Amino acid sequence: MEHWIVAPVVIPAVIGALIVMTMRYDVISQRVAGLASSIALVAVTVALLVSAASGNVESYELGSWQAPFGIVLVLDRLSALMVTVTAVLGLAVLAYAVATGWDQRGRNFHALYQFQLMGLFGAMLTGDIFNLFVFFEILLIASYGLMTHGGGRMRLRGGVQYVMYNLAGSTLFLFALGTLYAVFGSLNMADLAERAQQLPEGDMALMRVTAALLLLVFVLKGALLPMHFWLPNTYALAPAPVSALFAVMTKVGAYSVIRVYTLIFPDTLPGIDGLIRDVLLPASLITVAVGIIGILGGRTLARVVSFSVIGSMGTLFLAVSTFSEAGVAAALYYLIHSTLAAAALFLIVDQLRARRGHSALRDQAPMPGAGLLAAMFFVAAIAMAGLPPLSGFVGKLLMLKAFLAEDWWVWGFAVVLGTSLIALVGFSRAGSTLFWKPEDASAPAPEPYEAEAGAASPWGRAVLGMVLALIVALTVLSGPVTRYTMATSAQLFAPQSYILAVLGTPEARAARLAADAEAMAGHAADHGDDTEHGDDAGHEAEDHGPDHDAETPATTQEGH
Repeated sequence: MEHWIVAPVVIPAVIGALIVMTMRYDVISQRVAGLASSIALVAVTVALLVSAASGNVESYELGSWQAPFGIVLVLDRLSALMVTVTAVLGLAVLAYAVATGWDQRGRNFHALYQFQLMGLFGAMLTGDIFNLFVFFEILLIASYGLMTHGGGRMRLRGGVQYVMYNLAGSTLFLFALGTLYAVFGSLNMADLAERAQQLPEGDMALMRVTAALLLLVFVLKGALLPMHFWLPNTYALAPAPVSALFAVMTKVGAYSVIRVYTLIFPDTLPGIDGLIRDVLLPASLITVAVGIIGILGGRTLARVVSFSVIGSMGTLFLAVSTFSEAGVAAALYYLIHSTLAAAALFLIVDQLRARRGHSALRDQAPMPGAGLLAAMFFVAAIAMAGLPPLSGFVGKLLMLKAFLAEDWWVWGFAVVLGTSLIALVGFSRAGSTLFWKPEDASAPAPEPYEAEAGAASPWGRAVLGMVLALIVALTVLSGPVTRYTMATSAQLFAPQSYILAVLGTPEARAARLAADAEAMAGHAADHGDDTEHGDDAGHEAEDHGPDHDAETPATTQEGH
């Protein structure tokens, strides 16, 4: 599968460019190309997942430039899991956008969508931290366009806020990369993992600064307090299908924390000394509380769902902050669940807006097709709140088991169980107001609103049902999925296989360096010989120059 590792990056890059150059004015061609690309991506990523399940770590050197000098993509269990979840969600959301007509409410939707997927896949597969920054920027540039898709003053204002926060994060990322290169002299993750273990004591302070800066960047992407302010308006104001895809974007921040702080800056590394754990733990606890309070106080279903995403990210980071095999395994299972649950809720928001024109939590006349939509909301809300029997309960149960090994397990239990109860209250309030509250005869009649034909179509509900079916499947297959996440966590905490796959064994590296040095010496010798022969030829031409000059007139004259 070595050469297939680059396919998730190449496929959307090529299709996105083709859509821009050749299909800009052909709606049918755009849809066919976008859906074909997404289906191909699901097939490729599932094949990569099957390959990675064996435990082998594979690397792909772009342009055959060897690590740590060239660009490297790496496939292990974690990256395979992340790209598969992203591909499946990407296909579902694109199918919904096509079914409901969202893709035609603005320009270049399909091209931006492909570039967004390209950035997400690249960030999850790259083995170089500078290219992590590059792919972050690719997905962010595409997300700027998707965020404002369809236009509108409020959407544009939310997009400006989103751009400002992420530009600040990109600036911090560049500062962190500069410091990292100054300290280590490399940006390849596997190479950094080796160099961090050999760092002189005098550079420990700079290493701590670098680790702290990178953490600040990643938690901004993951919407962890106090870097969460960009998320509520962004997700609530963006087109609902776009918000459903954005459900995986915050997970890129969590992925980056897991990758960097198990590989390069593990908790046991001298100079780190629990720094990341001490920062993540209190921030995660407070983020969960803020998210749940937002669920109770949200005035629209869109904001309720946005704050539930914040709460779920706090819960996810709380499990990551243990930096134990059990905790990270639970976090990975919960990552899959929360991505699907948030996406389903945002699609329900779109269904609600299509029938009422808004998602405000206020009394309204019954909607056409409200019974089925209410049932779908019930399933998605139960999943997001973490109640049995769906996958959210399984994920939180795995977390509680992991917390038992920690000194703060009481706080962990209290926060996870308490916030689940409060989330249930918040979603029950929203659901009863929107779907189940009896109509008040004395209330003024609501303004008539004609349901949008596209979003209210059966195809949109069918795709939404498929996303909910994935949540049910994750629950039914929780045993195999949990075993995979546990194996992934064990692989993360034994990074030697990752380092060997990228850099090779010390003996192989020494032989490669010796061969390169010999080749360079041979090239220099050949160049020296060529120069010497050139000098001899020049001297010979100089010696025979007068003869040629003397013969030229005679020869010319004879010719005439």
